[in-house]
Parts: sequence; structure tokens; C-alpha cells
Amino acid sequence: MEQEHTPEQLVAGLIKLLEPKSHGEDRYEGRKKRGGVGRVFGGQVIAQALLAADDTVETDRPAHSLHAYFLRGGAEEFSIDYEVARDFDGGSFSNRRVVASQQGRPILNLTASFQRQQEGLHHVDAEMPDVPGPEELESETVVRLRYAETARPEARHHFLSPRPVEMRAVEGRHWTNPQPAPPRSHSWFKTVAPLPDDPRIHRAVLAFASDMTLLGTCALPHGLSWARGEVVSASLDHAVWFHENFRADEWLLYATDSPWSGGGRGFNRGRIFTQDGRLVASVAQEGMIRKAVPKG
Repeated sequence: MEQEHTPEQLVAGLIKLLEPKSHGEDRYEGRKKRGGVGRVFGGQVIAQALLAADDTVETDRPAHSLHAYFLRGGAEEFSIDYEVARDFDGGSFSNRRVVASQQGRPILNLTASFQRQQEGLHHVDAEMPDVPGPEELESETVVRLRYAETARPEARHHFLSPRPVEMRAVEGRHWTNPQPAPPRSHSWFKTVAPLPDDPRIHRAVLAFASDMTLLGTCALPHGLSWARGEVVSASLDHAVWFHENFRADEWLLYATDSPWSGGGRGFNRGRIFTQDGRLVASVAQEGMIRKAVPKG
């Protein structure tokens, strides 16, 4: 089967992957990733669940937040079933609850809230980090190709596979440097080709990308990386708040920090800015993170 390689094909494939198919009665099916191997990426499940919930809400009520719990890992070789419960429709807000299941077993619970757009009190107390712009940073494709030469064989495909969302790390990716560092990172991201003018798709892509690099932030002070087989990690919960309109096919800065880790868990936060300094989304996540036990 022909591989998708052009930027336009990669982004079209991402949109197709994230858009669930309706089976009526608030039931949906999330497609499996083409050529996928191993565990389903958490951002994919979050984005599919968000779009399934969004499909049951009036179009004048965009999503303003989501909260998800990962129950167990999914497998990329199977599709995912989504069941939406219409818990609340008020004068301004709607709330939806989604259960994602695979082969009859729940893998994620998600609650999303939607609001009719309206004017209100406004302030922002989040300064845009002073970091180099994306044009000043090395292409992620070049970085990944270089690292793939020394990566573990079982992880090499992760670095060689073409990606619909490019991320350019200001400090360098954690898997390129084994030295302990402060638990803070900054990455620019956007899709590699234009997206449709549909805010739903842009929110879903941001939700998808928000699960990238975040959990690794709590490993930075310890100089450990999953890519080198040094840690075992998995997302436990994930929350996103959408503040203002944005485009996910234009560069967005993902500023993450980890104020705490312990007890086999790490807590991480993220703020997402446009290039002109607008804070458009906030993210929080806790994940399981443990030092890997050497084999043999």
C-alpha cells in the first residue's frame, strides 16, 4: 500500500484519523492509524473523543475545556468505539461525557464542556516566553533522522515515520541529551500543511498535539528518556482549556513545566501561545513515570 508522504497527504490523513464516523444514537467509531504498530497515542484518543462530543452540540457552542482519564492502553491495530452521553444543555453551557472503548473494554473517559460565545470580563496574566522563533530552529525532520542512526532498534521507526505535526524544540528534545536539566521546555508546533477553515478541526489538532512532549517534562531533572529505554511512562489524566481562537496550521509555542514528581507520578503543565503572544490554551497532565529496570 502506498505510503502518505507529501505534507498535504499527511495532514489529510490526520484529519481523517481524528474525525470519528457516526453510527447513530450518539455512537461513533474512531479509525485506527494507518500502518500503526503498538500502543495508541493518547492525543489521538482525546481528539477523536472531543470531535465525537462536539458532533452532538449546537454549532454555536465551541468547546472550552476537556478533562480525560486514561484507563488502559489501546492498540493501534483496532478501531475505537465512542459513546457520548448528553449530560447537560443549559442556556449558555453544554456538557458531554464520552467513553472510549476498544474490543469492549474502556480505555478512556472524557468530559467536555461547550459554551455559547459571549462577551465577558477579560484579562491575561501570562507573559509570552522570550525564546527563539521557529524559523531560527532546526527542522524536526533533520533532528529525527540524525537521532534515528543511534536510536534503539525498537524505537527507530518512531523517528523515521513522517509526521503531520512538526515540533521544533527550543532546548532540544529530551532524548538527544542525557544531562539533567530544569523541568521546563519550549516547543513550536503546527501542521505541515494547511487545515480547513473549521475551528473544530483546529481544536482537535491542538488537543492531539498537546499530548506531545508534555509528559517528558517531568523526566528532564533526572536526565532520563523513554527513547533510550531509561523510563517507563504512561499518561494518567489530561486536561485542556481553550481560551481564544487560533489556527493549528500556524506556529504555536508550547511552554511546559513540571512543578513536582514523586511516588511514580509526574505532574506537568502547559501554556500555548500564538506567535504574536496571545495565550490560546492551557494544559495539565499527570502521568506514571518510573525508572526502567535493566534487562538481564
